[in-house]
Amino acid sequence: MNNPETLRGQVSDAYAKAIQGKGSCCGPSCCSDRQGYAAQVGYAEAETQALPAHAVESTFGCGNPLSFAGVKEGQTVLDLGSGAGLDLLLAAQKVGPTGRVIGVDMTDAMLQAARRNLDRAGVSNVELRKGIIEALPVESGSVDWVISNCVINLSPEKHRVFAEIARVLKPGGQMRVSDLVAQDLPPWAQKMAGLVTACIGGAVTEEKYLQGLREAGLHEVQVVARQHYDSDQVLGLLSGLSPAEAASAASLTPQQVAQSLAGRVWSATFHASKA
Repeated sequence: MNNPETLRGQVSDAYAKAIQGKGSCCGPSCCSDRQGYAAQVGYAEAETQALPAHAVESTFGCGNPLSFAGVKEGQTVLDLGSGAGLDLLLAAQKVGPTGRVIGVDMTDAMLQAARRNLDRAGVSNVELRKGIIEALPVESGSVDWVISNCVINLSPEKHRVFAEIARVLKPGGQMRVSDLVAQDLPPWAQKMAGLVTACIGGAVTEEKYLQGLREAGLHEVQVVARQHYDSDQVLGLLSGLSPAEAASAASLTPQQVAQSLAGRVWSATFHASKA
């Protein structure tokens, strides 16, 4: 079994290649119509039409965590695994010039892409920080909102992430996270490296996710939206799964893997608050 640092390194390498168009990651956006994919996962055209095209086209998320989030002007928003910056830009619009947005990512190529997109958009109320979401480089009790988009499932230490969310939120602060969850995954699916970077292999059940948030001390924990994935959508996630890996792990083709996982994987949007 790989240790957490090894797994984080594999994920970071996969996303560095993905942002350069040389690899795959979470989301069919890696291999299909990326701008159309942003609309599929919940981003309205009115939200994104004025943003840099690269930020919109480089989303690897599975939802829109800022949709109906209630973020207000002057607040501070923290994005876990902020990637190329789409959610950073949207959050920056919501908090306005008196607010602040912080993006944390562990991958240099993603941080560089985000800086370029922020510069193109002329945004000045966003700060990027390099770090891991299990040990956030953020002060305790300093943010009003924590958001994240299809990132926490990639963490090999989710309990640490949930504890960090609770730590950095102000009293009364809230989190809204879109993520992939899975139910009844076959044992072989949890061992395939290509499924981990596709956001499937490391996904936990919805119930376990909710339990982890509650154990971290968060309140009003609930799922506010779901989108179940059919076999074609699952296959879109598997762009980085080689036929050789699928065959060696499960004696299946990638198409058969997708069919086996259909109905067991879905996107859920979680909401919680800190007392």
